[in-house]
Amino acid sequence: MAEAFSTIYQRACERKGGSEALEAMLSTPLPDEAVANIPNDRFLAAMTKQVFQSGFVWRVIEQKWPNFEAAFFNFDIEKVLLMPDEMLEQKASDKRIVRNYKKVMTVRENALMIKDVAMKYGSFGAFVAQFEAERVTELWQYLKRHGARLGGNSGPYMLRALGVDTFLLTADVEDYLRKHDVFDGGVSSKRSLAAINAQFVSWQQESGRSLTQIGQIISYSWGANRRR
Repeated sequence: MAEAFSTIYQRACERKGGSEALEAMLSTPLPDEAVANIPNDRFLAAMTKQVFQSGFVWRVIEQKWPNFEAAFFNFDIEKVLLMPDEMLEQKASDKRIVRNYKKVMTVRENALMIKDVAMKYGSFGAFVAQFEAERVTELWQYLKRHGARLGGNSGPYMLRALGVDTFLLTADVEDYLRKHDVFDGGVSSKRSLAAINAQFVSWQQESGRSLTQIGQIISYSWGANRRR
């Protein structure tokens, strides 16, 4: 059974040198209005960065990122959608970015998803902003089903990078949840995600904190993350 959030918070404080030190380590997500105003091209950029960082050295992608922006027209949705297969194949052999054909192809695939959503909701940001805390894992599942290579932790990490309020199933967080019987079985199953989401909402109601901060505090309170 999961602990009261106050207990988790106290343990995190003890491991991180007190409440002031812990609070300084926490992130503040954007309000829904700001999420709704994130441009479509920044969602595509964030998706692309996450796809390329997955299974690769993040630092290398950061160093090459200006080249990615140039190669894909600053991730302008309409321009990306006009890129023919031949052009994408050329990008996949461009050493200024990362030469991975399958990952390059996701740029156009995710641009199409963003355009389809934006046509219905006005913008991809407006679509994302409608998902309240109780439904954040539904958003994850949407990205997995309709996006390219946005399953697992890729979708949530992309959202977090843009300031969207979401927890992350890091190794420490997953271990805590499993050992406190919040879920069993596969962590990515619909049933498990629903149980995990419900537990985070319960902690949010108790603490008044964002999902982002709750997830960070759990991580700091558990596993190998020791106080220095």
